[in-house]
Amino acid sequence: MPLADISFEVFPPKTVDASFKLWETAQALAPLEPRFFSITYGAGGSTRDLTHDAALVLHKTSKLPVSAHLTCVGASVQETMEVAEKFHAAGVTDIVALRGDPQAGQDRFIPHPEGFANSVELIEALALQDKFNIRVGAYPDCHPDAASQHANIQFLKRKFDAGADEAITQFFFEPESFLRFRDQCAAAGITKPITPGILPITNWTSARKFATRCGTKIPSWLDEAYRVAERDNRTELLSTTLCTEMCSTLISEGVEALHFYTLNRPELTRDVCRALGVTPQSTLSNVA
Repeated sequence: MPLADISFEVFPPKTVDASFKLWETAQALAPLEPRFFSITYGAGGSTRDLTHDAALVLHKTSKLPVSAHLTCVGASVQETMEVAEKFHAAGVTDIVALRGDPQAGQDRFIPHPEGFANSVELIEALALQDKFNIRVGAYPDCHPDAASQHANIQFLKRKFDAGADEAITQFFFEPESFLRFRDQCAAAGITKPITPGILPITNWTSARKFATRCGTKIPSWLDEAYRVAERDNRTELLSTTLCTEMCSTLISEGVEALHFYTLNRPELTRDVCRALGVTPQSTLSNVA
């Protein structure tokens, strides 16, 4: 049974070459008719203006649905809400509301003196505007700052209670991680959609480092699998197979939507989607 809903995450370009890569990614994936493209912030909010500009340009030139990331990092409440208002004025009404990672040189999140203390406060402010569809982050393997998985899930519940419409999870390596988390959230009284975030592995070394930083559990068998695949020059085949199998398992367990972290490298994501039965329905001709 093919997947009904997919969406993709991209990141804003910092160079001219990266700009072309973003548009190439949109060109490659838009025919799959995603529910939306999300556009990230850099670490510590370092690409706030780039995110804003990329979201507006992608929305305007392609007419694709865009969900722009917005964080609490390094800005006052007024500055953050001004960015949100600029998105809305340009027709971008979907926002991924996040606390954000620590700024450069800091080992933990420190709120701006006049800013939001956490993502719940940001969500509440956006919800009061009554003009945004609000998505938030969720962590199947527990957020590194959470005292326990129970605390992790209770904080997600606070986000929904504050006005969030949907959660998108951090990536994970085994479907059981998400399915267990989904059951725990349901037991906690969470009824709104939780969409699994999927990372097609284009580079195992980089993916492993990122997983370590964000608290994602790394199965020991993956290290050996990629060691052998690299030796045999079959890493792309392994990544495609593993990602497709995981997505298929999630779908068989009732998951109705998947969100792919593309890293602006669309080929592997596109191959996985096609293996799942998601085929091109249209072409994107307006992206310059």
